[in-house]
Amino acid sequence: MPSSSSVVSSARADEAERLRVRLVWLVLFRTVAASLSLVITVGRLLFQPLEEPSRADSLSLGVIIAAYVSTVVVGIRLRRERAGRLDAWVQVLGDVVIATGLVYLSGGSDSPLTFLYSLAVIGAAVVLDWRGALWVAAAGAVSFSSLVVVLRLTDSAPLGPVLSSRGLFVLGSNLLALGLIAVLAGYLSRQLSAAGGALSAREADLRRLGGLQQQILSSMPSGLITCDSQRRVTFVNAAARAILQVEGSEGVGQPLEALLPGVSVLAPRSSRGELVVGAEQGRRRILGLSVTPLEGESGALLIVFQDLTELRRMEEDLERSDRLASLGTLSAQLAHELRNPLAAMRGSAQLLAQERSSDVVVQKLTNILVRESDRLGRLVEDFLRFARPPEPVRREVPLDSLLTETVDMLRADPLARDVRVEVSAREPLMAAVDPDQLRQVLINLVRNGFQAAGPRGEVRVGLARNEKEAQIRVWDSAGSITEEMMGHLFEPFFTTRDGGTGLGLSTAHSIVRAHGGSIRVRSDPAEGTEFVVGLPL
Repeated sequence: MPSSSSVVSSARADEAERLRVRLVWLVLFRTVAASLSLVITVGRLLFQPLEEPSRADSLSLGVIIAAYVSTVVVGIRLRRERAGRLDAWVQVLGDVVIATGLVYLSGGSDSPLTFLYSLAVIGAAVVLDWRGALWVAAAGAVSFSSLVVVLRLTDSAPLGPVLSSRGLFVLGSNLLALGLIAVLAGYLSRQLSAAGGALSAREADLRRLGGLQQQILSSMPSGLITCDSQRRVTFVNAAARAILQVEGSEGVGQPLEALLPGVSVLAPRSSRGELVVGAEQGRRRILGLSVTPLEGESGALLIVFQDLTELRRMEEDLERSDRLASLGTLSAQLAHELRNPLAAMRGSAQLLAQERSSDVVVQKLTNILVRESDRLGRLVEDFLRFARPPEPVRREVPLDSLLTETVDMLRADPLARDVRVEVSAREPLMAAVDPDQLRQVLINLVRNGFQAAGPRGEVRVGLARNEKEAQIRVWDSAGSITEEMMGHLFEPFFTTRDGGTGLGLSTAHSIVRAHGGSIRVRSDPAEGTEFVVGLPL
């Protein structure tokens, strides 16, 4: 809540600003009036017979020039923002003095310029409200009365009453006119001030409402876009620019389809729909949006949308975890059932091999049995490791050293031949992980990158901090994972490699999840494939 002192200061500032605005109008009016009076007086002197200007003409020019100069001075002070209430009083009282001088020079009580007093009263009512109008009316009445009396006393006419009945009538009618004009001008000034105050309050309310509206639109977490009947974008809020990665006012004026391809299918009204945007530029976003017609313009639309990309990714991860959990349970049961008969088969094959049969065919078949039994045994062990990964034995490990050592070890792998490998660790990071299990994850991801990139390909491995997690990024230049493959990438036995078991990524996924982390992947033929492993710090 604003304090009372701030409210008073604001009110005073508003009042001073209104006074300056009124002074500006008064100065403009006086400038025009003084200029016209000067032109008329000079023109009259030019068109009269050639002779020296009379004393009255000279004094008239002097009064007009003085009014002009005072007006210019106040105008300069207004421009420098120094003019205030004192300048207003100087102006209106100066108008009374100027009016008295011009009335004196143009015939006194019979002058046709007595209306100048009324103009001074009106000017005072404009800049000083009704009190100023009454005071200036009183000053004008005193000035005019004094002028009439002084002119009568200095008149060379025979002595008699100070004012004749006609003089009293002229004086009384002028004073009455000044009083009535002061009252009327004061009343109109009060009404004008009240209307101006109400208008200022409404304008302030509108400004506050406009500011609140902009604040609401800027603070909305949802994207908001409006378009006209020609499907041209007319407004894009901050959230929409962030979601669509549009800079500044770049989106305004563009066709709606350029920002939201396919939205026209949902127009003119859709309570809920989904769009995939930015896939061509590698900035794939899943948007949940609603389309509503805008009132006031036929065909105009309001589109409100949210970025569902992360939500859909989490849903996919949850579904994948559920599938993997189900497969893990089934795999554990199957592997358990296979181990005993497999062990019996291998034992029997070994006994046969020990008999040293002279039959070459028997020896060959026996060796095949032992070799394949061993291979099946390793496969079952891998299967069990995926189905029931051992609980991580956590300890504080420098991730940057673990990353560098693992990649250096893999440089000797035959798959790394002719592959350019880069490692970057921006800062040393410590995390509570099982180093052996995490090394297994890195080996699976980096070797997959080697195989995908192939000769003359490139693999980059990086480590960086992202908020409250450490991110290990493994990128290869191939970008060979299709959209169809994405949904099955971490499922057991899914492989695109000849001779692969399809358990590497599944095991890596299980290990990362056991550490409370996440593993994500994105792939594009133009930008390559990147696996991102997030580990809590």
